Amino acid sequence: MNLIKEIRMRARHVIGPVLGFSAVTYFGFHAVQGDRGLMSWWKLRQHIEVASISLREITKERLALERRVHLLHPKSLDLDMLEERARVMLNYGHIDDIVALDQKRRK
Repeated sequence: MNLIKEIRMRARHVIGPVLGFSAVTYFGFHAVQGDRGLMSWWKLRQHIEVASISLREITKERLALERRVHLLHPKSLDLDMLEERARVMLNYGHIDDIVALDQKRRK
């Protein structure tokens, strides 16, 4: 009987710190590993960096295509560009042209 009383009395002094430590551990774990924790934040920054690089590359490609389209515009028509596109699209060439075929090796 005396032992049970002693355990209850000491438990009152221990329960507070144990609950506090458990709460701090719980929130600390989720601050690092949770959905909105440090690890998720780090992964999100990496995704943003990859997307930014991709955006820069696509923007450069788009600007190059816009320049080529601008050369085909009726007000600023470049005859060399028109001839090049006609040859590619219609698969034509001059008699004087030298054609270099890229032959793949077959095994």
